[in-house]
Amino acid sequence: MSVRVLLVDDQILMRSGLRKLLEIEDGIDIVADVGSGPAALEVVPVCRPDVALVDARMPGMDGIELITRLTADYPAVASIVLTTFDEDEYLFGALKAGARGFLLKDASPEDLVAAIHRAAAGATVLSDQVAGRVVAQLRGETPVQPVLSSREVEVARLVGAGASNREIAAELYITEGTVKNHVSSTLRKLGLRDRTQLALRIANGDL
Repeated sequence: MSVRVLLVDDQILMRSGLRKLLEIEDGIDIVADVGSGPAALEVVPVCRPDVALVDARMPGMDGIELITRLTADYPAVASIVLTTFDEDEYLFGALKAGARGFLLKDASPEDLVAAIHRAAAGATVLSDQVAGRVVAQLRGETPVQPVLSSREVEVARLVGAGASNREIAAELYITEGTVKNHVSSTLRKLGLRDRTQLALRIANGDL
């Protein structure tokens, strides 16, 4: 029997890409793709997914709020966060809300497909990067160094080169809003106040 999957992401290109990627996989059936939390709650009773792939950051209702609602109202749906942002607030917020998994969008197609099947079977699935942080949190350990995603590193280095958000967006083929999110995430992870401090850190070879 195929795993019925619901895609929830406010970026239409991401939803389209995920649909095309997963539709060719045996054992996976994409039953719907929507761009918001409220839309997801509307279609769940109709399409009856086994797994919901949910973006963490969405306008209006974010992924954590959506997963909280899904866990309460549709506990049979296994939610997996699939996001660019791996901040602790999203990771631990999602797990506390009832998510069965947390993956970054740079995960390989094979890992994503395997995660869907494992979550549908009742397992908890975490990328290696975030699993280590969960273990450290449980042990009361403080990570030695915050982990930046590959995209955050790219954005940070362009900030260090003096590029504006618009220039970075054009260079990396992403939106200015996404650039701002990456910059904010990087500053928060590194404990920096502003772009100037980030640029100085990069100039010192600390990234």
